[in-house]
Order: sequence, then C-alpha cells, then structure tokens
Amino acid sequence: MSLEHHHEPLISSAAFRHRVLIFTGLTMVIITGSLGLGVLGYRIFAHLGWIDSLLNASMILTGMGPVDPMRTNGAKLFASFYAIFSGVAFLSSVGVFLAPIAHRLLHRFHLDAEEESRRRS
Repeated sequence: MSLEHHHEPLISSAAFRHRVLIFTGLTMVIITGSLGLGVLGYRIFAHLGWIDSLLNASMILTGMGPVDPMRTNGAKLFASFYAIFSGVAFLSSVGVFLAPIAHRLLHRFHLDAEEESRRRS
C-alpha cells in the first residue's frame, strides 16, 4: 500500500481509518505468524504440550522470558534463535502499527509548514 506524497493533500478521515485497519491487520498477521512459529518450535524442539508451547512463545514474543527450562541442546538453540527473532518481530510489528499514524502526523506538519512558508513569501 502506497502512502501519499508530501505534496499531495491529506487523505480523508474515512480513508485514514481504512488505512489504519489495513496496517492493524498486517500487524496481527506478523504477531500471529511469529507466535505460531514459536508454538511449533517449542512443541517440536522442547517437546512441550500445546498450552505450554503457547505460553513460552507468548512470553518470549512479548519480552518477558521463557517459563519452562529447555532441557536439550536443540531446544536451547531454538529458544535462543526464537528470542532474537521475537525481538525483531515485535518491534517491527509496533513499527507497522504506528506507521500510518506517524505518516499522517508528519504529513500534516509538512503541509502546515508549507502553508506557513507560502504566507510569509
């Protein structure tokens, strides 16, 4: 989805709400996919049950840390890589979620600055 150029006018409020919903949906896809990857990894490598896998993946994804100890080297390696991946995925999802809001604020600021500059000339 392309965003309007700084020389273009702001989109309507309805179009902005639609854009926020699209970006929110994309954020949910990133989080759900990351969580699913973690659940499967904990299930396969750490041999945890589905609920325990969900708990561990959720805790890692949100930066809280693991709940269950990892007993095998494979589980420890997975947990290490998943923790690094989760940090990037979580921060990326926050960036995707905030992108349309930040864009609109910066666009409005730029348009206001252009209008002020034209009035002074």
